[in-house]
Amino acid sequence: MDSTVTSASEENVWGGGNKPLGASYGKLMMWFFLVSDALTFSGFLAAYGFSRFKFIETWPIADEVFTHVPFFHGNFPMYYVAFMTFILIMSSVTMVLAVDAGHNNKKNAVIWYMFLTIIGGAIFVGSQAWEWATFIKGDYGAVETKGGRILQFVNADTGERVALSEFAKTLPSERTGHQRKNGVWFYDEGFLPSYTVNEVMAGLKVNSDVVIRTEQINEEGEKTVLDHAASLEKLKDGVLVVEGANLVRNEYGSRLFADFFFFITGFHGFHVFSGVVINIIIFFNVILGTYERRGHYEMVEKVGLYWHFVDLVWVFVFTFFYLV
Repeated sequence: MDSTVTSASEENVWGGGNKPLGASYGKLMMWFFLVSDALTFSGFLAAYGFSRFKFIETWPIADEVFTHVPFFHGNFPMYYVAFMTFILIMSSVTMVLAVDAGHNNKKNAVIWYMFLTIIGGAIFVGSQAWEWATFIKGDYGAVETKGGRILQFVNADTGERVALSEFAKTLPSERTGHQRKNGVWFYDEGFLPSYTVNEVMAGLKVNSDVVIRTEQINEEGEKTVLDHAASLEKLKDGVLVVEGANLVRNEYGSRLFADFFFFITGFHGFHVFSGVVINIIIFFNVILGTYERRGHYEMVEKVGLYWHFVDLVWVFVFTFFYLV
């Protein structure tokens, strides 16, 4: 009798019928995936924090980098990034409402809230693509020295950044050899900036109100601003004009910042894009009544877990890149 009971108990334990923490197999596997993905993002952000601490002098100031708003001209530090964050958080709210509607078998409510979630995710992905394009293009331009340092140009009175186009002089004889028909610039530069170092030097000489800001941090914790004479002397070390940011050069400061920015925000953006695609699939399944016939909307809940995870990760990315 005892052996029979023991045998039946063992069969129950190993028969796959148990649900750890009351979760289904699919939901449990989603949690396993999210935990592993969280460790991946943690490693990326830890590497970012270490690099920033090590190269703190050359690290860009977020308030001076992310100052753009679509269709508006001016300096709006962090406004659009805050808007993106708000949209993504609100999409998490609509996902919660979709999951709750699914628990109550309210098909129309699930459709409506899933639709809002998809729209929020699409806005975020589009905004991130626009932010990338703006970051790559750049606004002001800078000069890179022989040692790889970045020299930025500011107004001597206000300390605000000055674009190269506002003071650099165009020298017609500078680039007669660097034309497409000669193929010279394809070999020497690979990319032709709007100005050369000599053109920047010529403009700086006749604009005494424009000075150089170096990457070195002074005793006040701010980057050092040179006087006009020292700026002219410092510019002699310049070898290349840098416009915007890429994986090799960065007009805002350390090239590592651009590398981490593209990789981490791109990796997160890929997660959001994937989530939007999955949400669209689930959205049409809800419309077709797939989950209504199954008698439950657990698939909505599982994709909801993924979406909340994506939102939570962005909170950390937003804090590391934009706030700290």
